[in-house]
Amino acid sequence: MKYFIASDHAGLELKNYLIKEFQELNDVGPKEFIVEDDYPDYVYLLVEKIKKDINNSKGILVCKNGVGVCMVANKFKQTRAGLTFSVDHARTAISDDNINILCLPADFISQEESRKIVKEFLSTEFNPENRHLRRLKKVSIIENSNI
Repeated sequence: MKYFIASDHAGLELKNYLIKEFQELNDVGPKEFIVEDDYPDYVYLLVEKIKKDINNSKGILVCKNGVGVCMVANKFKQTRAGLTFSVDHARTAISDDNINILCLPADFISQEESRKIVKEFLSTEFNPENRHLRRLKKVSIIENSNI
């Protein structure tokens, strides 16, 4: 599995902390603090990397409250982004909903909590129970509809 991480300026400090904690994270940007940057630009770059090998890639996005990056990431087909604040929540987002992009709110969690959440994201596997598969199939149908 290949892991990518990106943020905007508000998530840069937390992103850089996580990169130091987890060598397997590939930094998509930004590399420096630019107050005028916009999170959709970095989400796009991260999703572009993941889509090259969607079954063997995952991503982590960080912004001030995590909502913006999550909204943008979920606009792309085959992406399932989830905003999470705790290890237990992250575990179920992965095991039940098979998220492939973890979104973190830099202003609302500590570095230590984010480290624990990312560790969970990197180690938890999807639980392919029938109910989970059935629901994800319905999500895919909606994703491919024209509404």
